[in-house]
Amino acid sequence: MTLAAQKLSHASLEQAAHWYVQLQDEHVTSQVRQQWQHWLDQHGDHQAAWQYVQRVGQRFAPLQAEATGAGRVLREQDARRFSRRSGLKALLVLGASSLIGWNAWRGTTVSGWSADLATGIGETRETRLADGSHLWLGAQSAVDFDFSALARELHLRFGELLLETAPDAQRPFFVDTAQGRMQALGTRFAVCQQGQSTRLTVYDGAVAVCTALSGERRIVQAGQQLDFTAQALGTMRPAQSAGESWIHRRLNAEDMPLAELLRTLGRYRHGHLGWHPEVAQLSVMGAFPLDDTDRALDLLQAALPVRVQRMTPWWVSVEPA
Repeated sequence: MTLAAQKLSHASLEQAAHWYVQLQDEHVTSQVRQQWQHWLDQHGDHQAAWQYVQRVGQRFAPLQAEATGAGRVLREQDARRFSRRSGLKALLVLGASSLIGWNAWRGTTVSGWSADLATGIGETRETRLADGSHLWLGAQSAVDFDFSALARELHLRFGELLLETAPDAQRPFFVDTAQGRMQALGTRFAVCQQGQSTRLTVYDGAVAVCTALSGERRIVQAGQQLDFTAQALGTMRPAQSAGESWIHRRLNAEDMPLAELLRTLGRYRHGHLGWHPEVAQLSVMGAFPLDDTDRALDLLQAALPVRVQRMTPWWVSVEPA
């Protein structure tokens, strides 16, 4: 797989698979072909995704033929839930995304193998550190410890943690991510690394933040939340309880974007959990069980204008209703 293929977004793959299936229809119209061409010309990512899905489609050609025959048999049996188009699209996206997803999963998993403390899918860990501090590590997370006579340091490789620091006048406590360094000022706070940004939520005391590249600094007080990148600090917002509710095996959503909630749920279930770009920014309120993510998805479907599409138990997508 090429580097360009590794960088394709799931949304681009979904769209490319959609057009691929449309164009496979023997009754495809010239209008549909024009719409596909317009989509293709919009962005280089679309062209790369289209080429990649074409290659995957060629690999699945024998399965497509089998699916056609199976579709005829099932229609004779009135199996309404079978859809050749959705089945072909699932094969295409699964074939492409599984390779890309495997590459990303392999990178974080291999990185986690050498970490001082790491968790798997749906697993959380609670521990007391050597200095008496209390650490909770979220699902699919990894952290390293470096305690010396001069300082106490944690490095969050990926995922999230909640930390309640023990007092030590001689040794400051730092938490590092790829985006910057945080110094605890007698505090309880949560840190979540999300792609190219870090989220800091302070529940008690205060935390000093310094970005990794620009060196921008700020002190975040109790009751405040801050997202930052290696180059810049974001806007201060009121702290949300989502940063610590997961230690009780639930996720509290307070005006949370649906994509953010689904991204978290995805760390607590096996398989693929995706969403359509149209529903990504829907606002979510409520408490959702992390021990039963299928129940959480059902609650979302009941509360929002979305439909949970379960192609298989391990391939789930949230679509517009």
